[in-house]
Amino acid sequence: MSVLYATHPRYLDHVAGRGHPESPARLRAVSMGIGWAGLDEALVPVEPRPATGDELDRIHPAAYRRALRSFCEAGGGQLDGDTAVVEASWEAALLAAGAGLAVIDALDAGTATAGFAAVRPPGHHALASQAMGFCLFNNVAVAAAALRDRGERVAIVDYDAHHGNGTQDLFWADPEVFYVSMHEWPQYPGTGGAHEVGAGAAAGTTLNLPFPSGTTGDVYRRAVDEVVVPALAAWRPTWLLISAGFDAHRSDPLCSLGLTAGDFADLTSTLVQLVDPGRRLLFLEGGYDLEALGRSVGAVLSALVDDGAYRPEGASTGGPGTEVCDLALKIRGATADG
Repeated sequence: MSVLYATHPRYLDHVAGRGHPESPARLRAVSMGIGWAGLDEALVPVEPRPATGDELDRIHPAAYRRALRSFCEAGGGQLDGDTAVVEASWEAALLAAGAGLAVIDALDAGTATAGFAAVRPPGHHALASQAMGFCLFNNVAVAAAALRDRGERVAIVDYDAHHGNGTQDLFWADPEVFYVSMHEWPQYPGTGGAHEVGAGAAAGTTLNLPFPSGTTGDVYRRAVDEVVVPALAAWRPTWLLISAGFDAHRSDPLCSLGLTAGDFADLTSTLVQLVDPGRRLLFLEGGYDLEALGRSVGAVLSALVDDGAYRPEGASTGGPGTEVCDLALKIRGATADG
């Protein structure tokens, strides 16, 4: 199976500060993971391009973009307590926002079954007019809005350990985009409660699964099999975008969930079956233990390319969180009943 892979050397020029966990070393770890999986020659490269003003307009107002560009061009600094930029961050952010668009074009034009955008800075915390949580532009949202505007029904599944508050907010009242998040609770940014389900005509198109510390892959698999897949299958998406954060790994220093590289591969293998080949696109989000990040990305790409020949860790079991699945099913039923 042919899988497209987009990354860019300019992503390494974005530096959030000495000792910051969202560092250029993360992409070097991803490259190492691809080598460990034996996929160096298997992935089909796609060159990211900068997102245009018109493409960004769907998500981020021009006033925000002007302010961010000016701040970067003046030398950068701290945008908030977690998020910092340098002069090169502006170009890196444009290329991160445009990577998904370039992969979509390549998927439309070719025979590849899926794509992976190894970008930084990550995106799922970015609001329309606010950078936060290491994120400047919401990369997955830019791609989702482009697909929506051409008539697609877009499912976004986010398995980063942190709730994608930016993505949820941007599509909160949009019935053509279905957002699912499986994340640690309580954890930054403090959003993503199970009762957050969307608004108006989009009520029911937001689905949150807030798991306690220590939740393992068997509980995630139950959530996907019993809650996420049935909800999305009934909604019938035409495209699947995955915010692929790997900080739910049990070794991650910022979070305390219990997943393994094998769990991420299993979840991805199940989720991609929701849509036709060639309509599946993953975006790198978090993941801050470098070895775990490399292993996890390698395992996920292997699941997409060669049915998981590279599996450095088995599935995890025995953690808490089954009550989250039960609550989600109850809320879904109540939402459907009106």
